[in-house]
Amino acid sequence: MPPRLNKRQQRELEELEALGGPERPSGSESADDEAPIIRNQGMFAAASLLSPEGCDDDSDDGEPARKSKKSKKKKKKSTGGAKAEKDGSVIPAPKPATQVIVNKESAAEVKESLTASERKALKKAKQKQKKTKDDDLDRVFAELSIQLPTQQQHTLAAAKGRSIADLLGVSLQHLDAEAELRKFFGSRVVQANKTGSAPSSSRRTAGALRSNLTRPRANWWSASQREGLSIRTLTNDEVKEKLYRRDWDAADEKWWTVEYSKKYKSMTRAFMRTVMSGDPQGFYDLLRKLPWHADTLLQLAEVYRHREEHAQAVDFIDRALFTYERSFIGAFNLTSGSNRLDFDRVENRPFFLAIHRQVVDLQRRGCARTGFEFARLLYSLDPWTDPHGVLLHLDQVSIKANMSQWLVDVYNIFNSHRDSSRDTRLNPSLLPGWAYGYALALRALEKDNDHTTSTTALTEAIKDFPSIVPLLADKLDASLPASVRSHPDCIIKLDGSSLSYAEGILHLLSHLYAQRSFPLWKDHASWFAETATTTFASIPSPNVALPLTPRRKAFLTLYENSETLQYSVYRHVIVLESSYRRLFSFIPRHVLEGKSLACDPLPPKDSVTLYDDNFFEGTEDLFAWRPRTRREREMDQRRLAQMIPDAGFRQQLEVFFEAQGLEQRFPGGIVQFAQVIAQLAPEELEDMMVNGMLALGEGGDPIDPGFFAVGAGGMPGQMPGENMLAGIDDGVPAPEGDAGPGNDVAVAHEDNEGEDEGEDEDEEDEEDDIAPMPRMIRNILGRLWGRAAPAEESSSSEDDDDENAADLNAVD
Repeated sequence: MPPRLNKRQQRELEELEALGGPERPSGSESADDEAPIIRNQGMFAAASLLSPEGCDDDSDDGEPARKSKKSKKKKKKSTGGAKAEKDGSVIPAPKPATQVIVNKESAAEVKESLTASERKALKKAKQKQKKTKDDDLDRVFAELSIQLPTQQQHTLAAAKGRSIADLLGVSLQHLDAEAELRKFFGSRVVQANKTGSAPSSSRRTAGALRSNLTRPRANWWSASQREGLSIRTLTNDEVKEKLYRRDWDAADEKWWTVEYSKKYKSMTRAFMRTVMSGDPQGFYDLLRKLPWHADTLLQLAEVYRHREEHAQAVDFIDRALFTYERSFIGAFNLTSGSNRLDFDRVENRPFFLAIHRQVVDLQRRGCARTGFEFARLLYSLDPWTDPHGVLLHLDQVSIKANMSQWLVDVYNIFNSHRDSSRDTRLNPSLLPGWAYGYALALRALEKDNDHTTSTTALTEAIKDFPSIVPLLADKLDASLPASVRSHPDCIIKLDGSSLSYAEGILHLLSHLYAQRSFPLWKDHASWFAETATTTFASIPSPNVALPLTPRRKAFLTLYENSETLQYSVYRHVIVLESSYRRLFSFIPRHVLEGKSLACDPLPPKDSVTLYDDNFFEGTEDLFAWRPRTRREREMDQRRLAQMIPDAGFRQQLEVFFEAQGLEQRFPGGIVQFAQVIAQLAPEELEDMMVNGMLALGEGGDPIDPGFFAVGAGGMPGQMPGENMLAGIDDGVPAPEGDAGPGNDVAVAHEDNEGEDEGEDEDEEDEEDDIAPMPRMIRNILGRLWGRAAPAEESSSSEDDDDENAADLNAVD
């Protein structure tokens, strides 16, 4: 006998009956004939038999269900239902009939009342419905792709193969090395590895700087619009002249060039003068005049690189890239792949050099994807001569960056045109490293165990360029048969003295590829050794050199006749001087002994512009002496007061500075003079001041600022202290080992050995000849180093003592 129902349950059962539900069971039915009992479910348990589409607010006849006040009251009494569930009360299950949900509140209750199997079935039905909607969306997008021309072009390009411009377009999102490092090590590690934070006074600068090539830091200097650089397109006549000079055919591309403003040219003139002087300290004076001078920034980056301070070197390279990027306009789009920069003009070459050094540093840090993107950018600027040989990076960095398909696409495009004997443009498919890299890329792209295609490509590469086989085998510790090792084409060359230019470049590139790419071949060493052994075993005459294949013949012909392409390989090795110094033996002597600077390695023979007198015509000397304005003098007084709090000592220093006529020798004024002498050792300054007084007494000329040279203990290129650029927020910390308040200017050393040659001959006679040190100088020395100056001989007359005392009293 079923349990007795309370009033609420009876009312719910009556509502079910009114909706067509089951009738109240009679007491005469046996327990086996009873309908299945559903425990812990509400009055809308019948909805468990409905399909998901039935959970709507509309009834079967299409009329919307009416919400009554009674249903709202039932919702408020939901706690009573929970109490009934605790009591274990049951209600008869409805008959299997199609029902609908009366309102939304009822639908929510039904969802809670479903069993696990019913919920699973409902979930599958919803997923099926969602899949149907997704298919509909895909069909709509497919229809839109037919209507949109850009989408249609993209589809056709993917089907028929991409063009050269498509392959040279740069992905801006992959130019961020810090983002790539965060993927590997996490943001916390990258943040902790930073050299230091910028001062709070320059935090607002970071928000104002925007760049695609770099990540501007908060401690960078403020930047104006273009910093003296601008960019323009070459005229039609200039383009025709370039194509005629190179013997090229016209192509669908646009050539650009950077131009210097008059002030930037004056700055470059001062930069070249500093380079010729061989004094690295002078570059910091240049930064005070124009902080965003690319040549100066790159030169300082080299100073830091030689000191193995790579973080600071990278920072200066980033600033140089940012300097040039500010000059680019919207039409010079890096992502189009069809914009070229004329390397024959000296104004563009610092940008090439900055990107090349950036590629090298990114590989050193393990940022393969970012390094590949910068290498592709450098290649797109001039793919026909590749002035910095970036293709010699791309043959292995593309595989490291998982861009093997890109390498295969570029190789196939150029390989289809390599039979053109007239074309003097660089063809990547003719390079030894690209032949081997192509085979390795194909093997990486093969998804099944059938490696026939990659093995065939490797066999062709071995026949075309067998000089790589012994070098790569030695790097991989792969065993090769004696017949292969003794083959005439496998003899290792160590220099190019007995080789032609093209053959020397071939062996140079073989050494370069084996040294760089052997880590990529470690997992394929057995495949490489087996293929090489099989290839040489199939040769009819093992003791005779292989005949020239079409690819090798085309390579030798191209590099034998093109001095421009020869220089691109030499320039590539010279930029990588520290790591590949031994490869200099393949570079001809006349190239190494030619006039070349670190800021412009191996300028092309047919340069349109150079840093010469014609280039600097009409510029002015930024460091020529001019009278200090009243505002500058007031600023000097404030800065000098910060450096020397003692007012009396400041007056003594000013009197000495003006009495010796040093204004023209120190354009920076007395502040510059004070900073210079603060760098000197006490004995050095004492000797120089005495010699200066002697020179003044003999010839009447002021003291030569060469007397105030940087003292011992400093090394060439040493960074000045933090106070060096007071008032200029450069964010460059002072390195360890710097003494004194810092140096604001570099002053050339003066060779004083000639003045001391006679010291050892007759010391007593020399002591009699030297006049006693003036008391003012002794006082300056004492104030600077807190010690008493050496006692002077009592050989001066009483008149001299009275005069010196009067001078000191006047100063005090």
